[in-house]
Amino acid sequence: MIEIIPAIDIIDGKCVRLTEGDYSRKTEYSSDPLAVAKGFEASGVKRLHLVDLDGAKTGAIRNLSVLEKIAKETNLLIDFGGGIKTEAEMESVIAAGATFVTLGSVVVKQPELFESWVAKYGPEKYFIGADVRGQKIAVSGWQEQTDIDAIDFIRNLMSKRVSYFFCTDIAKDGRLEGPSEELYRQMIARCPGVRLVASGGVTTIEDILCMEKLGCEGVIVGKAFYENRISLKEIEKFNTRTV
Repeated sequence: MIEIIPAIDIIDGKCVRLTEGDYSRKTEYSSDPLAVAKGFEASGVKRLHLVDLDGAKTGAIRNLSVLEKIAKETNLLIDFGGGIKTEAEMESVIAAGATFVTLGSVVVKQPELFESWVAKYGPEKYFIGADVRGQKIAVSGWQEQTDIDAIDFIRNLMSKRVSYFFCTDIAKDGRLEGPSEELYRQMIARCPGVRLVASGGVTTIEDILCMEKLGCEGVIVGKAFYENRISLKEIEKFNTRTV
């Protein structure tokens, strides 16, 4: 069964959403991320995707206290990312309560460093962002475009025992126009054994079912929750269905 993973994106300690990764197109939804997380947990959600957008933009963690509060006050499994560049920062995220460390930029820019972390901590600790614009990897809070093909990126890391990825089609993110079905189909077909979580554009329960049929392990849902396109009651019903 596919796992629904709500997203909480943080700027200045507040819960926000961007459109197409554009920091100038920001909508604030709550000044209390903990309350939002508790709402998700009450609906039967077990997992949370927590993103420090300040950290992603500046290259240094800025909202670790939000992770600490949510980890302390809920039983959610949390993946946390945004600005993690050093081993000390990574360890601080784990100490603050993250189950998975979400990485993107450091994997692209300092692959040898990341490989040393995999060797030391094991590949299962990492949730890797293969975020794309035109099927090419984008990093640094999506502000920096590379020429790295997303499928080549995934394949290369899988050869190093890393298999757990999420992919956001940036052009779809925050637009509520549906996910990039063909992109995920290609990734799953061309990267056998990949554990792929779809992100960006998910708007309806039907979108989630579509991703499940493709073989995605999970789906990250953000703006659709905050704009009431998918209700917490729908999620509760979805999570208790029999397959």
